[in-house]
Amino acid sequence: MYENMVDVLIYLYENYMDGEGQPPADQGALEDELAQAGFTPTEIEKALLWLDELAAGVDVPQYHAHTLGSIRVYNEVESSKLDVEARGLLLFLEQNGILDPVSRELVIDRLLAIDHALVGLDEVKWVVLLVLMNRPGREDAFSQMEDLVYNDEPVYLH
Repeated sequence: MYENMVDVLIYLYENYMDGEGQPPADQGALEDELAQAGFTPTEIEKALLWLDELAAGVDVPQYHAHTLGSIRVYNEVESSKLDVEARGLLLFLEQNGILDPVSRELVIDRLLAIDHALVGLDEVKWVVLLVLMNRPGREDAFSQMEDLVYNDEPVYLH
């Protein structure tokens, strides 16, 4: 049995968002399918809420563009949930044009919404992928990130 909301998101992505398959039109049928796949009702509910909040953030971004070359400073809550490696990955992705400042802020918002005390690099990669998939005009960045998610090699070198 799966115990992680991010596993639900990955399942949805791999079964419906990256291919030809369409999720059931009825949310109840989708919840039933996810339950049959081994996810708990709590994790299913959290994942669907997370996706709804992502869609709301994409539709009405609360973030403004930052000056080119500026650097993101993380507050105490963000720093405790996103370790140095996670923040380094976000910086790397931004410096390489995969994340723009608005996408970065959406990613940070969605990472903070995950109910873990600390999010790992794999979770960061998946959240970046899901955010980019939902941002119009970021198709090239999405393709690059998809390659990074499915590539077994390290994303960046120190």
